[in-house]
Formats: sequence, structure tokens, C-alpha cells
Amino acid sequence: MADETPLQQPVDADKSPFSSESVGRYLNEASGRLMEALDRQARGVGVSAAQWRVLIRIALDIDTTAADLCQNLRYDTGSMTRMLDRLENLGLIRRERSTEDRRVVRLSLTEEGEAICPRLQQIGIRVLDHFLADFTQEEAALLTDLLKRFASAPPLKD
Repeated sequence: MADETPLQQPVDADKSPFSSESVGRYLNEASGRLMEALDRQARGVGVSAAQWRVLIRIALDIDTTAADLCQNLRYDTGSMTRMLDRLENLGLIRRERSTEDRRVVRLSLTEEGEAICPRLQQIGIRVLDHFLADFTQEEAALLTDLLKRFASAPPLKD
């Protein structure tokens, strides 16, 4: 079993932040390759990878407001508004003002958005299956656990 003592020095302490072997480089490269593959696959449904991400998050009730999407997907409000406008114009989402707080606008899928959801999910499965093809089930589970830990790290203080 691996030593579970927390690191006393940064993982990449012996590498330049611009090292070709840094964890950050590989996370960035993996993210870029996933988005590129999603983009190519999602075109068949008439959406981009960025729109795919928004639709999936709305479908799974992960994010139900533009503010949630901006925070979790790291978009500025102007960019998110334009993306939501496009998705609304495509007939895939609807915006509804909250009855509890009129300042809040809730997002949901339209019938057409719900109808393409199974295809969107299949795209995600196909892309992940492609990138995980050479992983064992144990390796894929370990990667998932490590990424969960990475994603749940507390925010870096200013």
C-alpha cells in the first residue's frame, strides 16, 4: 500500500511550471483532447462541446441557473448569456423566473432538449470509452477517485 502521508512539498517542486512533465500540463492536455473529441462528436447533434457541457449539467440538475453554470464552468456572464441565448434559439432550453426570488432565472431542458439527451449521453460515453480504452477497470476507478480528490481541493487563497 502506498504511503498516505500528505506531501510536505509540492508534487512538481523539482520541475519548472513549464516542464513538459508537469501534472498541470497533462491535466490541461487531457482536458483539451476531451473537449476536441466532444466537439467533433457533438456536431452531429448540432451543438458544440461547450454547449454539450451546459446541456448535460442542466439535464442532470447539477446547475440550474446561469450563475451556477458560470461559476462551475468558469465562464463570464456575457459569454454564458450568449451561449444560453443560442441554446434557447435552438429550442433546447427554457428560462423561467423563480417564483421564490424573481431575480433568479431557472434553466431547464425543453421537450426537444430532453429528446436529444440520450444522444448527448451516448456522445459522452463514446468519448470517455475512447480515452479509457487502454485502462483496466481498476485504473479507471483509481483515476476517477484521484480526480475527485483533485476537484474537491479547497480553493487556493489569494
